[in-house]
Amino acid sequence: MATTLSAAGVRVATQHAGRPSFLGMMRGEWLKVSRQWTFWIMLGLMVGGYILLTVLLAAGGNLADRLQRNPLGSLYTFMESDLFVLRVFWGMMMILLTARLIGIEYSSGTIRVVLARGAGRLQLLFAKLSVIALITAIGAALLALFAAGTALIAVGATAHNLDVLTAATATFWSDTWTYIGTVYASLGVSVLLAAAVTTVTRSLSAGLGVSILWFPVDNFSILLLILGDRLTHWDFWSLLSGDFLGLNLNAMPQVALSSPAVSTINSFLVPLTPVTGAHTLLVTAIYAVVFLVAMVALTALPDVKE
Repeated sequence: MATTLSAAGVRVATQHAGRPSFLGMMRGEWLKVSRQWTFWIMLGLMVGGYILLTVLLAAGGNLADRLQRNPLGSLYTFMESDLFVLRVFWGMMMILLTARLIGIEYSSGTIRVVLARGAGRLQLLFAKLSVIALITAIGAALLALFAAGTALIAVGATAHNLDVLTAATATFWSDTWTYIGTVYASLGVSVLLAAAVTTVTRSLSAGLGVSILWFPVDNFSILLLILGDRLTHWDFWSLLSGDFLGLNLNAMPQVALSSPAVSTINSFLVPLTPVTGAHTLLVTAIYAVVFLVAMVALTALPDVKE
């Protein structure tokens, strides 16, 4: 009897000692990402896209004259254009990465192997989310710095100096940091969206499809809301538009910045009812909490049968 109990104790201790650590799981998830050629292609597309955007902004009229006539406006043009691209395209790429990293475990059936080796379901989920969060945040920061560098190169090559930076007021720098904050809010809720949808559907293809289509459908639903408003003249449609995630994310920079110049590029795809910065943040936070609760509940409660 003592021998049996001793052997059982050894087995339990061995299993506990063999359970993967959280940092070890994060390293494993990073290896999965780093070995996906699609991730490096997406990163290359962002770099190439910023170079092309800078060339277009520099070639769109006489940049030297614009810098001389309205240096502050030129700074806003570069800043808002670069961060708009970061919010939209880097966000879309992080949606793809999140859905792929989570969904591939279900579609390939490898999640059963991972859980059988002692990893907890929530531990695995949060290891994936932590890696994606680091990639999203660090990648956004590096891309923003790269965009700023290419903009400075374009300005220096055109004006042969960087005197335009002297036009940057305290309000400009405050608006820049505010816009960066809205970008990170958008990126964060986009990652949670993709994670929640993929966890609920437990499918790579469904997770990718629904996550990618979410914001296009959300944004262009404004056409149906406008039609409903014109036909019925009810306030319901305009009030309803204030609850759409994509529309609030589009409006967030416009209502948050002191002197928006380029963010009106998507002024059509905003709620029909006037919204404030606090409203857009609240709606974003509510969606983020719903996505987080859904993915945690669906991961922790049911057994994995895939």
